Amino acid sequence: MEGLTAVQGRISEIQSRMATFAGGGPNAAWLSAANAAGLLGTGTTSAATATASTAGAGTTAETAVVRAAQNYLGVPYLWGGTDPAKGLDCSGFTQRVYADLGISIPRTSSQQATAGTAVASLADARPGDLVFFDNSSARAGIDHVGIYLGNGKMIAAPQQGDVVKVQDVGSTTVIRRVLPTSSAATAAPSSGGSLSGVPYSDLFTAAAAKYGISAPLLAGVAKVESGFDTTAVSRAGAQGLMQFMPATAAGLGVNPLDPASAIDGAAKYLSQLTARFGSTDLALAAYNAGPGAVSAAGGIPPYAETQSYVRKVTAAAAGYA
Repeated sequence: MEGLTAVQGRISEIQSRMATFAGGGPNAAWLSAANAAGLLGTGTTSAATATASTAGAGTTAETAVVRAAQNYLGVPYLWGGTDPAKGLDCSGFTQRVYADLGISIPRTSSQQATAGTAVASLADARPGDLVFFDNSSARAGIDHVGIYLGNGKMIAAPQQGDVVKVQDVGSTTVIRRVLPTSSAATAAPSSGGSLSGVPYSDLFTAAAAKYGISAPLLAGVAKVESGFDTTAVSRAGAQGLMQFMPATAAGLGVNPLDPASAIDGAAKYLSQLTARFGSTDLALAAYNAGPGAVSAAGGIPPYAETQSYVRKVTAAAAGYA
């Protein structure tokens, strides 16, 4: 994640983009409507500044996030969408907004819910924080995300047939802050970032960034699988730090006893499983019990070991995040 200075350096680019859109670019129609509704403000007083003020004095970085999010007002919802020219889903939208500011966050809402640091309640939330929801009774876990504006409002890509728009937040499940704080920006960086003190933290961080998953989640898997023991071998024959079965390791081209290879392979495998099953919890269940067991069960298999595994890894990841 870039520091606060880098975020601030992108604000002029965001402002230029806003001006281009408002001047007749591809999103001019919906920006005109948003402006009429008071979402964009006039002159130098934008909705971003006004919204930040409702939550206290908004920082430059917070204002930049809100302005970047406003760029996508009116973009159609598209499940799995990451290209605003075609459409965006909820997490594709949030990932895109932060990418515009040079900040990398994971791809899916369940993965994003482990990024950054926890915010205790909506009363403590700041503009730019990510607000998460569990809206589906069919599948446990995070399944929706938006960007908080302040004053109980958020920008989100709601659902099929709808567009990116401003909504009431309502009741959240999780709130996370991914913007760097002023103190974090000026402090000397530690070798592992949020994973400081965790064995192989640099490898977890690099592999997570490479495959678009959460570094704390990856470290959580290693902790639960092997206790960070690169020589561990289970009774079933799983090997190494990330406890790969020989056939799975061979299929991924992984040397399970080499930490760098094992961590890279685990990140790749978890990314594939998340894309296949659509949630972090199901990806973890498939990592433990196998993809076939998750497909057959239509969710987390009814195995005590697997259910416990998902809870333990999730808890470990939350601790590292």
